[in-house]
Amino acid sequence: MAAHRKPKQRPLTGPAARTAVTVALAGAASATAFEGVGQAAPQLSPAQVKAKVDQLYQEAEVATDKYNGTKEQTKASEKSLRTLRDEAARSTARLNTARSALGSMAAAQYRNGAVSPSVQVFLSSDPAQYLDRAAYVERAGDVQATEVSGVQRQLGRLTQLRSEAHTKLGDLRLQQAGLKKQKAAVQSRIRSAQALLARLSAPERAQYESRGGSSDGSPGPHGSGAADRSTVRDAVLAPNSRAAQAVAFAYGALGKPYVWGATGPSSFDCSGLTQAAYRSAGVSLPRTTYTQINSGQRVSRSELSPGDLVFFYSGVSHVGIYVGNGQMIHAPHPGAPVRLAPIDQMPFVGAARPV
Repeated sequence: MAAHRKPKQRPLTGPAARTAVTVALAGAASATAFEGVGQAAPQLSPAQVKAKVDQLYQEAEVATDKYNGTKEQTKASEKSLRTLRDEAARSTARLNTARSALGSMAAAQYRNGAVSPSVQVFLSSDPAQYLDRAAYVERAGDVQATEVSGVQRQLGRLTQLRSEAHTKLGDLRLQQAGLKKQKAAVQSRIRSAQALLARLSAPERAQYESRGGSSDGSPGPHGSGAADRSTVRDAVLAPNSRAAQAVAFAYGALGKPYVWGATGPSSFDCSGLTQAAYRSAGVSLPRTTYTQINSGQRVSRSELSPGDLVFFYSGVSHVGIYVGNGQMIHAPHPGAPVRLAPIDQMPFVGAARPV
């Protein structure tokens, strides 16, 4: 047994103790140094911060646009489902009326001492059994049987359509939930980028935030936002009354905040602003940028007129309203209000003139 005992540990003394302490302290210092490197925030230049924030804002715009599109589809599916349910209820009422008529006939037959087998089927208290045995309807040979057969076919069609609508609605809700998660992830990344932006000097932040001009009067590349706004507004004329009203609405929205999924009147996202502007002029636009670009006559950049919709980025993920002199009004991104800006500020991909 003694051979298997654990040797007794003796404390280190003298040179051995000093060596052990030195090694331990060196290891701790190394670990602390590596940990500090792993946790240190990356040192980005102001230009890199700007590029990162721009990238995240664009990604957020794409996610929001897809979310808005799915939300619209979901609303349409819910409306379709309500219509189907209403129609099914009316058909059920017609079926009950037909069964009541058959009940009267059966009572008369009973008083005469006979109830036909087909009528017995019609009077079944089990609707499933009633429909499963609908083949007997073909042998009823009277007006009531014809009516019941028609209602039976209608209910079968409605059951199929209602099932399809439920399936579609479920798919859309799953997709919408996925897009919400995607949007939340992008928002988290935006917050991280904005934290980096906050590390810049006040002049650097002001330069970034005011690029393209601002609706709240902060300096833009050509002077004060208010001066730019009045100069452009007085210098342009819309080609028709609808475009003029949309432009006027856009000017009235200057300074209102950007909010995810908002269509006014107190806040907007980019396509929500353009939709609301043309809604005020009696023109119905679809909800998303990638559908708005196909909602009117396509025009080239050289043909732009006030009121035209201008689109940006390869995925058609941002839209504004052209107001003339190379300027547009748009809802830029979270934290930036509706503002006046040059269309050269972002990569231009096309324009459309609502009709």
